[in-house]
Amino acid sequence: MTSPGPASQNLPPDQVFDWLDVEAEKRAEAGLVRKLRIRQAQEPELDLAGNDYLGLARDKRVAGAAAAAALRWGAGATGSRLVTGTTEVHAELEHELARFCGTQAALVFSSGFTANLGAVTALSGADSAIVTDKYIHASLIEGCRLSRSDIAAVAHSEPNAFKHALATRRKPRALVVTDSVFSVDGDIAPLEQLAGVCREHGASLLVDDAHGFGVLGEGGRGAVHAAGLSGAPDVVTTITLSKSLGAQGGAVLGPRRVIRHLVDTARSFIFDTGLAPASAAAALAALTALKAEPELATKVTEAAGNLAMQLKSAGFRVSLPDAAVISVQAPSPESAVAWAAACADQGVRVGCFRPPSVPDGISRLRLTARADLTEADVDRAVAVITAAAPPGATS
Repeated sequence: MTSPGPASQNLPPDQVFDWLDVEAEKRAEAGLVRKLRIRQAQEPELDLAGNDYLGLARDKRVAGAAAAAALRWGAGATGSRLVTGTTEVHAELEHELARFCGTQAALVFSSGFTANLGAVTALSGADSAIVTDKYIHASLIEGCRLSRSDIAAVAHSEPNAFKHALATRRKPRALVVTDSVFSVDGDIAPLEQLAGVCREHGASLLVDDAHGFGVLGEGGRGAVHAAGLSGAPDVVTTITLSKSLGAQGGAVLGPRRVIRHLVDTARSFIFDTGLAPASAAAALAALTALKAEPELATKVTEAAGNLAMQLKSAGFRVSLPDAAVISVQAPSPESAVAWAAACADQGVRVGCFRPPSVPDGISRLRLTARADLTEADVDRAVAVITAAAPPGATS
């Protein structure tokens, strides 16, 4: 006869989720409660929180292309890419992305998150070892967790740490995974050195170029292109269409046989409804705009550098950006939340990153530069951030 389980297994229906209240109290005590904010179509604040790096999300060419595609193809893709969800717009976008970045092929997903899930899981497995930078994006982490591979998360941007992990792995295949530009501090990975380490140990390299594409490299072709790796037979790049291109969706770029493999095996591609045609058309129009105005990429990095240097001169602990992302350290999670709220009250919208979003446990304001930021915008942002700073924010 089976003995009865713990009393906690016999809870009445109205108590089965009581544990959620306990967890919520813990988060509240740690200052880690998150809240959704409904924004208006037009807001007066200076936006340094979003990822519209090139200022194309509201560009009439981009929004107009989305509207036209919605009228032609409908509001959604109607099914997965392999059933009914692939349109002429998807195919053209993939062709143009691959040609722009210098890769053999590309595959568009419904988001950057699903692109990373699909790429990591399809290019690894039980016979693989995955070696990652410990600061990779959450979407890459989730892909690793689902991969069934041996996982080693190594010291941030340390090629020798990758080398050691690859040399001591127990699996025949290996995949190295890294961001190009890390989303918290905005620093760039040593991609050329990592590629060299991979080649020494027979590993492939997967780079999430979400924050580099559109900002770094020739005409915004990205950090992987800038490192001379975009056409390499052992390198795969993932990007998002929701940052520099101001739209929605994600893509994987790389060798043609990799893309064919993803079509056959990437579950976040096979079983997901395709990217809406309107979003694909918007991304395509934004890519066309970037080709016509390659100086947009330079404007972003110049604005980011100007903003970071002024904040550093004001005494803040600031990351010096390699792309568009800047972080300003806060004394605590609670002070970071209050600081961001005070900035918003004074007309400057900034991001607020706290644990567990930041892997090093340091709370920050996270600022993002845009190509359309003026010197007056930067001066205003520095003045507001300084005036709203909590005690202990300056060094």
